[in-house]
Amino acid sequence: MPTIETHEAIEAVWRIESARLIAGLTRLVGDVGLAEELAQDALVLALEQWPTDGIPPKPGAWLMTTAKHRAIDQIRRRSTLQRKHDEIGRDQALEQRIALADLANRADDDVGDDLLRLIFIACHPVLSRDARIALTLRLLGGLTTDEIAHAYLVSEATIAQRIVRAKRTLTEAHVPFEVPRGADLGPRLASVLEVVYLIFNEGYAATTGDDWMRPGLCEAALRLGRMLAVVAPNEPEVHGLAALMEIQASRLAARRGPGGEPVLLLDQDRRLWDQVLVRRGLSALARAERLDDSLDLPLGPYTLQAAIAACHARARRPEDTDWVRIVGLYDALAATAPSPIVELNRAVAVGMAYGPAAGLEALEPLRDDRLLSEYHLLPAVRADLLVKAGRTTEAAAEWRRAATLTKNARERVLLLGRAAAAAANMVDPVDPVHPVDLEGLSSPGE
Repeated sequence: MPTIETHEAIEAVWRIESARLIAGLTRLVGDVGLAEELAQDALVLALEQWPTDGIPPKPGAWLMTTAKHRAIDQIRRRSTLQRKHDEIGRDQALEQRIALADLANRADDDVGDDLLRLIFIACHPVLSRDARIALTLRLLGGLTTDEIAHAYLVSEATIAQRIVRAKRTLTEAHVPFEVPRGADLGPRLASVLEVVYLIFNEGYAATTGDDWMRPGLCEAALRLGRMLAVVAPNEPEVHGLAALMEIQASRLAARRGPGGEPVLLLDQDRRLWDQVLVRRGLSALARAERLDDSLDLPLGPYTLQAAIAACHARARRPEDTDWVRIVGLYDALAATAPSPIVELNRAVAVGMAYGPAAGLEALEPLRDDRLLSEYHLLPAVRADLLVKAGRTTEAAAEWRRAATLTKNARERVLLLGRAAAAAANMVDPVDPVHPVDLEGLSSPGE
């Protein structure tokens, strides 16, 4: 019987190798669904053989070789005399391609290109956003169907259906296993970056449920971001997104109290921020800025958001934060990627840089915005600014409204606590807790 240690080792190998394995197989067989089946078959054989024979020195190569042999066996079984001659010819050609790939070790040589192609397939716009997220987490994030379902608080059957339908859609649409070129690259890359950041954001600040954060999703998105930075090294926004996620992830240990309660930006113990991740993020940001400069391009939205996050990362104390620079960065972000959320965060920065009256003035046009009408952070931001202005009764009402709008149980408790403190005049108007972590480009309801 397999030991717990062996199972854990096999699971670790699978987490590391599954994406490149599926990517290499997809290039060879031309079908992402079949490629995943072959990879799973290889995993089953590993679970059967490795506990007895030991884990091979190169487990990834073992899995790839085993999966390719399974592909050849499957093709041989299908290729009978009753098949049409053209189908036999296609099968034989596919078998020959796989054999040649074995001889030339193409699966190892092209792993970077294969992974990039698989990322573009999993995030293809022909799929719905939910399908793109589920398929990306499954094929590239290394998460099981059950883990994805748990992270997004839906049934395992729902996630399984999304994945099956996504693979069927890709097959029926004849989506090629290739990296888009020319004019097609920009929109497709934007879809890839959006999916990765949506995964990260759901982990960083869960939209529903009892947990404030879901670190497993942040880790999966970080792996994807780092993978993208390796396989697409000349794309500035790839490094911008990697920088943004590294810097945000550096705060994870400080964002939750001992009871799981939220701890927001200006209340965090900055000694708990992971300086290794901060340095990685700042390095990625510098690379994104250099690439933009070399291409004579303005900074993209992810790079600008990373620059905002860097302002916080560089401040040893909250009062050291360069809020004037943050306002300028939000001005640039609003010009590059206009969004009500950007304007909301800009209003917060204006209030911190120039006082609550200026912040409330910047916030006023957003109160009638349709997209923000049911977004809990709009009244939460206004409540914070009202407290700073000494208008605690109004602030209490806004925090109560914010609590009715949030779907996250931890956040609701926090907001109701703020409302009660404001109603009892127990909030310090000089230095109240800041209600928003100043990141986020996606709009509510997306």
